[in-house]
Amino acid sequence: MDDERHTGGCQCGAVRYAFSGEPIDPHICHCRMCQKAFGGLFAPLAGVTLTALEWTRGQPALYRSSNIAERGFCAACGTPLSFRYLDSDMINVSIGSLDHPAEVKPGRQYGMESRLPWIAELAGLPGTVTEDDLPADLNAKKASAQHPDHD
Repeated sequence: MDDERHTGGCQCGAVRYAFSGEPIDPHICHCRMCQKAFGGLFAPLAGVTLTALEWTRGQPALYRSSNIAERGFCAACGTPLSFRYLDSDMINVSIGSLDHPAEVKPGRQYGMESRLPWIAELAGLPGTVTEDDLPADLNAKKASAQHPDHD
């Protein structure tokens, strides 16, 4: 399993990456910085050594979110791609930007001080598939501009 190659990238395809081996410490972070950086309830992340990660198309834009960390994202479409402590030889990629995110299951939570109090209830909410939420005429004419989950 250590030879497995993982690939991922942004929504528009301008930035792509790859790494070999199993991700290290897949987790979600609830801290307020991660909530804002991802525009979501938490940030799903998985670690990779800097030497194992290869940017195969483009480079992420970087934002230094504090004096100790920077975040990588696509400058064209805004997809959050990475988080890294500046003095670390590790980088975390966003699990959602992986081509096969279901293969990387988080095993830990960080930033619990900012975890939203109702997050545990989400799995019990009623739900529908995307096609059922759009009127038939919109479904018929929709065309995605999203890059496919592969090169």
